[in-house]
Amino acid sequence: MRRFASSRTILAPVVARGPRDRRVGRDTIGDVPTHVPPARARGVVLVYDGDCRFCTTAVGEAARRLRRMPAEIVPSQRLDDAALARLGLDRQDVTEAAWVVTPRRRFRGHQTASALLRMQPEAGRRLVGAILALPPFDAIGAAVYRAVAANRHRLPGGTPACELP
Repeated sequence: MRRFASSRTILAPVVARGPRDRRVGRDTIGDVPTHVPPARARGVVLVYDGDCRFCTTAVGEAARRLRRMPAEIVPSQRLDDAALARLGLDRQDVTEAAWVVTPRRRFRGHQTASALLRMQPEAGRRLVGAILALPPFDAIGAAVYRAVAANRHRLPGGTPACELP
């Protein structure tokens, strides 16, 4: 399993090392970087509820299944208010939903899945991510996310700590 970054490294620059990590370009799909080193998207942060076992499991599965993940994957509990402010978030934001933060944009809740898919090297996954951001799929995704968030303590891997206030 991948190690999660500490709050001290939020948005810290990633230094390119070796031929596989060289910069290819600065293209984006909907403000999500697409041409970056294979394993990590520079300047992109995923913030999730680290107290919720369902959320932690979902992030772990995404990290296992997707070839490219954000440079920083951080449980919200490891971020103080100053670190959240640097990301343009507050404690209420991260209590309610998962976030993907890029240098130019923030993606909340159901949009995090779309953003993660759009940063993948495979064209099929990028296409699915782009489709998820379009109506009516965006509204459907929002409804599904709200239902999952409201019931995550009842889902596999969920615990009483997963229950929203």
